[in-house]
Amino acid sequence: MSQLTVREAQRNSRMTTSLELMGKRRFAPLFFTQLLNALNDNLYKNAMVLFIVYQLYDSPEMETLISGVATALFVIPFVLFSATSGQLADMRDKARIIRIVKAAEIGIMAVGAVGLVLAWKGLLVTGVAIPLMMLALLGMGVHSTFFGPIKYAILPQHLHDNEVLAGTGLVEAGTYIAILAGTIVAGWIPVEWAALGVVLTAIVGYVVSRQVPP
Repeated sequence: MSQLTVREAQRNSRMTTSLELMGKRRFAPLFFTQLLNALNDNLYKNAMVLFIVYQLYDSPEMETLISGVATALFVIPFVLFSATSGQLADMRDKARIIRIVKAAEIGIMAVGAVGLVLAWKGLLVTGVAIPLMMLALLGMGVHSTFFGPIKYAILPQHLHDNEVLAGTGLVEAGTYIAILAGTIVAGWIPVEWAALGVVLTAIVGYVVSRQVPP
């Protein structure tokens, strides 16, 4: 068999493995849990920033400030808690941690949704609505910090050696697709629908996460 034929066979084998994984419980629930997680992060963050900048204040000059604050709030938990989240992932059942984290996401997004709705209604904007939105964004940063290490650490436990690379690639691809989708949808739908959407997405994510095997 020629070298070219061998490479073609290996490529076809990886594609087959990837397609097969999408139909298996030991991979598909984790894949869709991560996809919904990345979608919700970006849907909420971008809907919040766009609404504050272009509807509450109607000032493009505010975009740099608000975007910077939002990014900082989301990133700070990664700096503070990444080591702790990695240790926790090694000490406890990863599927159980996933379910706890996804349950917390429902509460976090409920807080963010209340902030969005109050701002949309023009009620208590500066004193309550914006602080609630920023608090939810910080909470999502903590949520993602604890979920991040698990999504990769759990793959070798559920997948065979020849499936790990394909599984990791699918998770990465799904993450970037979800980031793009969340960004696009946030700029397309009204803020009141975004508030509802982030809560519903969190609930669906929790339901799906319960299918991740221990």
